[in-house]
Amino acid sequence: MTDLSKYRNIGIFAHVDAGKTTTTERILKLTGKIHKTGEVHDGEATTDFMEQEAERGITIQSAATSCEWNKHRMNIIDTPGHVDFTIEVYRSLKVLDGGVGVFCGSGGVEPQSETNWRYANDSEVARVIFVNKLDRMGADFYRVVKQVEDVLGAHPLVMVLPIGIEEKFVGIVDLLTRKAWVWDDSGLPENYTIEEPPADMADAVEEWREKLIETAVEQDDELMEKYLEGEEPAIEDIKRCVRKGTINLDFFPTYCGSAFKNKGVQPVLDAVVDYLPNPTEVKPQPETDEEGNETGKFAIVDPEKPLRALAFKIMDDRFGALTFIRIYSGKLNKGDTVLNTFTGKTERIGRIVEMHADERIELDGAQAGDIVAVIGMKNVQTGHTLCDPKAPATLEPMVFPDPVISIAVAPKDKGASEKLGIAIGKMIQEDPSFRVETDEDSGETILKGMGELHLDIKIDILKRTHGVDVEVGKPQVAYRETITQRVEDSYTHKKQTGGSGQYAKIDYTIEPGEPGSGYEFESVVTGGNVPREFWPAVDKGFKASMERGVLAGFPCLDFKVTLKDGSYHPVDSSAVAYELAARAAYRQTMPNAGPQLMEPIMKVDVYSPDDNVGDVIGDLNRRRGMIKAQEPGATGVRIKAECPLSEMFGYIGDLRTMTSGRGQFSMEFLHYMPCPKNVAEEVIKETLEREGKK
Repeated sequence: MTDLSKYRNIGIFAHVDAGKTTTTERILKLTGKIHKTGEVHDGEATTDFMEQEAERGITIQSAATSCEWNKHRMNIIDTPGHVDFTIEVYRSLKVLDGGVGVFCGSGGVEPQSETNWRYANDSEVARVIFVNKLDRMGADFYRVVKQVEDVLGAHPLVMVLPIGIEEKFVGIVDLLTRKAWVWDDSGLPENYTIEEPPADMADAVEEWREKLIETAVEQDDELMEKYLEGEEPAIEDIKRCVRKGTINLDFFPTYCGSAFKNKGVQPVLDAVVDYLPNPTEVKPQPETDEEGNETGKFAIVDPEKPLRALAFKIMDDRFGALTFIRIYSGKLNKGDTVLNTFTGKTERIGRIVEMHADERIELDGAQAGDIVAVIGMKNVQTGHTLCDPKAPATLEPMVFPDPVISIAVAPKDKGASEKLGIAIGKMIQEDPSFRVETDEDSGETILKGMGELHLDIKIDILKRTHGVDVEVGKPQVAYRETITQRVEDSYTHKKQTGGSGQYAKIDYTIEPGEPGSGYEFESVVTGGNVPREFWPAVDKGFKASMERGVLAGFPCLDFKVTLKDGSYHPVDSSAVAYELAARAAYRQTMPNAGPQLMEPIMKVDVYSPDDNVGDVIGDLNRRRGMIKAQEPGATGVRIKAECPLSEMFGYIGDLRTMTSGRGQFSMEFLHYMPCPKNVAEEVIKETLEREGKK
């Protein structure tokens, strides 16, 4: 049996270009997993094995790999930084026990790193911070530490100090041991010497070391007393306190270096082993019943307990579907039969493999704490729980945001539509934030996703991986409709066709609900005028109708229907009659209730250099943006705004032009807001024209 205390499941996450993938490469090299380090900018990184990743130099899907360091086994997941793929980060965090947050030494805390940090806080993941790229122009370790405090509201615990800065950066001083690690210029990570720190840094080392110990001993009252009396704690004791505080999320041990130049990576690995939790030290996953309510039981990390595992990612490759699973408790062996609680079906486990990016090593079995991939599972999707058929339980499922942008695609070659269907089916399994619909009227395939880049990459994958060339329509925004007035109305449905007919009469009010409340139904009928067994049918009729609004056919949101009264016929009334009455009532009343078009508003976070702030704000105003805050930083200004999605297409290109390539932005869906009249008219006209052509 392997010792669980020697396991570390960690993820590496950060903003685009902070150096996550490069850091992962260096870790793999140091741990002897690879012999030559691949570079992202050459398109050769190990974990970026998709063609699209190599070309664009960005990580798209989280890659899993494992390695050894100081006799500890690490399962590492390299996550993407790009805003359109935050879903990947989110689902990776769900199955990790700890993480390394990488920040750029010159860029500091960038918009996307804030989103990722928030996700990690929600998932309660302990982290170590690595401030990378200290060899760059404009890098400043102390400024980034301050930013982490101010922007993220976190408490960085500085463990090392840099020696020299920018091109003069040569190494670090370990505050605990007061020793300097100095690397030579060969670029090899193993070529370093441990020596005395430079004399001019003596004061800074003592100052920061004092801070470190003061913060650490707060975790142990006994040590604290001794320390206050003037006794210095032993290094082992300090380490124990740091570990306790890191796991409790009280602070985050902070390191620095340059992954590209191979300086400063080993101490980060040591920190992962020393301070991040093993699978048994994190809060166990709560188990839920079929409805998703917690049962009060937990999946305790223990190989002897019944099996509990979560499928967190599906990938399709040349060998068939790979299902990545994190085992929370119990064991999983080849040939076992497991139950998928979501579908209620059992599946037999064929091959279990350990992944190293896209190579694989066959395993006979795995146990609690492992992250492995299983080949050839049929009906498993992201977020499904696999468990022991004799002792079923469900783990808390994952929640995925709704897509905000859609495009229509059609295969260039008429004969390829079947091929397109199969390819899209595989892609949906892999990425839960990607949805597909078929337009009933025109037969067009509509792809929905989280942003332009997200859909752009999906079309690229269709072309390259699955060999389907498609024509792409203009991006469409997911508008919604709502109502603004309360209307009382009545509708009678009568049909007589020999024998028993259909009869249903309903009196009802339709009124606007609170924003974000969705659809509500209530019945206040008394005296049995509409028998109770028909209420669900009325509810069902209205609910089914809300998929199509009356203005331009977009789904209708935020309204409440109250069934007040009605009448029935002892013979002719049926559930179907009441459902049809409700559907017709919806079409009759909605146009009179002041229907209104709603548009998705995005929360936009823009970073702009000082010189271009005026242009950027002016441009956001032109896009109907509301400026919420401006935060001046060291090198530029962060502008927080709310903007309609329809105005944000192609924004990244415009922003780069205005800021000579230095601007960055991230955006995520915030809520729906009423559309201004002129915009609404335009959208309705366009939509109806499109419908008319079909």
